[in-house]
Amino acid sequence: MSAGQPGGGSIVRRMLLGAQLRRLRDSRGISREDAGYSIRASESKISRMELGRVSFKERDVADLLTLYGVTEEGERLAMLGLVREANAAGWWHGYGEVMPTWFQTYVGLEESAALIRTFEVQFVHGLLQTEDYIRQVIRLGHPEGADAWVERRVGLRLERQKLLVSERAPHFVAVMDEGALRRPFGTRQVMRDQIQHILEAAEAPNVDVRILPFATGGHAAGGGAFTLLSFPESDLPDLVYLEQLTGALYIDKHDEVVEYDKAMTALGGLALSPAASVDWLNTFQREL
Repeated sequence: MSAGQPGGGSIVRRMLLGAQLRRLRDSRGISREDAGYSIRASESKISRMELGRVSFKERDVADLLTLYGVTEEGERLAMLGLVREANAAGWWHGYGEVMPTWFQTYVGLEESAALIRTFEVQFVHGLLQTEDYIRQVIRLGHPEGADAWVERRVGLRLERQKLLVSERAPHFVAVMDEGALRRPFGTRQVMRDQIQHILEAAEAPNVDVRILPFATGGHAAGGGAFTLLSFPESDLPDLVYLEQLTGALYIDKHDEVVEYDKAMTALGGLALSPAASVDWLNTFQREL
């Protein structure tokens, strides 16, 4: 299954379904504990369902709808249809043997975002990496990896990149610290090709590349790389994704997301404009 086909938004569908169930429960004044009892589950499972962090069973959702007083057949069928969509496997499930579970969640969210804003300090962003650059990065992190395993990881990242040229491509804003471009991964030719690839990607109307030069000094995002995801569905809040060595954090608390939004806005004020960034990249490429 390629990007953009059914299943691509399954994680977001799960979140939307969870949000609707939470609203229905709240409107009836029913506690999570009582809701859990009705489907032979714990209060914590209801919480995870409402946050979209677990899969759904049609029987459980049907029982919850009955408990919440949803009896109109059309509404029930629509909600149960959302269960089937939420449980659809995304294309990335085919890479399960080389893809940690915590990253599968991110790829599903990335696929459904209308706006992706990211700040990178260590690497060129994954959606902008060339095949050779990807291979160097994966080898660095997994020097013991078998060739076949590495190539599957390379293929996974290349498949992700189809998102930027799909019919429903998001607006992608990549602010990259100068160090992320100057840090070599592979030969000079690998890096020259990588810069050329960024320049070509930046020609797309939905892609904005912004370079943050060393000359700007310190900045508001000194804590490191992060990604802000915004969705077309009004029921879904913006999310912040923070990747770590062995896992990731997904931040959705409004006050915390606001702070990251402020940091991204500040970075945008410091970084070169898209046009000036293209000039910087052309100059840098000639230096390589």
